[in-house]
Amino acid sequence: MIAGLAAVSAAGLAGLWLVKPNTNAPISTTSVIGALAVSGDPIYFQDPNGRPVYSATPKRTAEGIDFRPVFASEERLSFQFADADDQSGAPATKPADRKIKFYRNPMGLADTSPVPKKDSMGMDYIPVYEGEQSDDGSVKVSPGKIQRTGVKSEPAAMRVVASTIRAPGTIQLDERRVSVVSMRSESWVQKVEDVTTGSRVHKGDPLMQVYSPAISSAAAEYVSVRGLAADAASGGNLGNGAKQRLLNLNVPESAIVAMEKSRNAPLAIVWTAPRDGVVLERNAVEGMRVGPGDTLFRLADTSVVWTLIDIAERDIARIAVGQTVSITARGFPGKRFHGTVSIIYPQVNKESRTIRLRIELANPDFTLLPDMYVDAAIDAGSQDAVLAVPESAVIDNGSKQTVFIDRGEGRLEPKEVLTGSRGEGYVEIRGGLTDGDRVVVSANFLIDAESNLSAAFKGFADSGAGQ
Repeated sequence: MIAGLAAVSAAGLAGLWLVKPNTNAPISTTSVIGALAVSGDPIYFQDPNGRPVYSATPKRTAEGIDFRPVFASEERLSFQFADADDQSGAPATKPADRKIKFYRNPMGLADTSPVPKKDSMGMDYIPVYEGEQSDDGSVKVSPGKIQRTGVKSEPAAMRVVASTIRAPGTIQLDERRVSVVSMRSESWVQKVEDVTTGSRVHKGDPLMQVYSPAISSAAAEYVSVRGLAADAASGGNLGNGAKQRLLNLNVPESAIVAMEKSRNAPLAIVWTAPRDGVVLERNAVEGMRVGPGDTLFRLADTSVVWTLIDIAERDIARIAVGQTVSITARGFPGKRFHGTVSIIYPQVNKESRTIRLRIELANPDFTLLPDMYVDAAIDAGSQDAVLAVPESAVIDNGSKQTVFIDRGEGRLEPKEVLTGSRGEGYVEIRGGLTDGDRVVVSANFLIDAESNLSAAFKGFADSGAGQ
């Protein structure tokens, strides 16, 4: 009866199928029982008490008990189900035709072992087979893991990389359009016209009336010489000399013309504005005594202004005189002004490591005011198409730039590249890639970590084999 039950049990086990949890994939107990067969020489020895202690040669415990031999057939046995990346539902088995090179730490630490081992938390070290690691640092990723980690790739292509340099700045006066009204001889201000600081004047508008003994003497001489009629030639030469004296005293041309028409030397001279502009400074006061060189008025033409901006030192190679600049004033949101780079100042600010640029702007409606804050955008990109990839594809560690090339079937290969200009989410590739190469554009930092870890494990394994 016992023999009959054993036969029935054996027959039942032979036809019994186990079902993998959470899947419909069956596991045959026939294959499990067949894998338990022990054959060949032992590949390592394990502590007889089950402790995580292993030896590559026969060994005894401190109590004198022999270590238990573990054979190759036992090592190949795996009760783990198929990898989560495998969606077919077939049981996972270890490759029978590949040899285990070493075992790596399950937590990703730089620790390897030539024999099976457990870490401090009791987790088994993970076997690494021959052929799983390549010398070029490439990484093999299963399709399921690619999907879970969000790895995406796209081809390198020829694109126009639009590059814009943005920097804040301020509006300043054009130095060539500022004038100062002063006297070249001792004078007295008899009257000041209705002109104040901030007033806008035009060239020739009266500013004040002044009396100067030197100007009055030169004016009387000029009028008298102009009235000579006896010797026309002599009178002409003397008249030119007398007029030059008035010009040397900076008498306005309009005042000289008035003398010629009236043939009278006025007591007070009407002083006029030398240019169109706004009055920045008014120091003239009625009755005041004025010395040579004293500033009475300061005028500035604001129809053309400057914008001064500071750019980073690293961007100087992308800047050239004549480049188009778009200016937006913070006081006039939505309105744009356009100018060109006129001067690159030949000096670097040693504190901020910046370089100053001067941009000339037309200001016909006088909207832009001195010392106003503005934002500048310089179009520094080229209109020629270059080989480019998304910025997210480039891993920059400070000394070199790397991308991962998608070779297909989950194989990702790191490649060092030479980068160029950047703009609008793309970076120019000047070396290392060709048109059409697919590069990883997302989750590449995870792949980079896996690649470095694989390289470290390979280095430890090679070092251990050499020793």
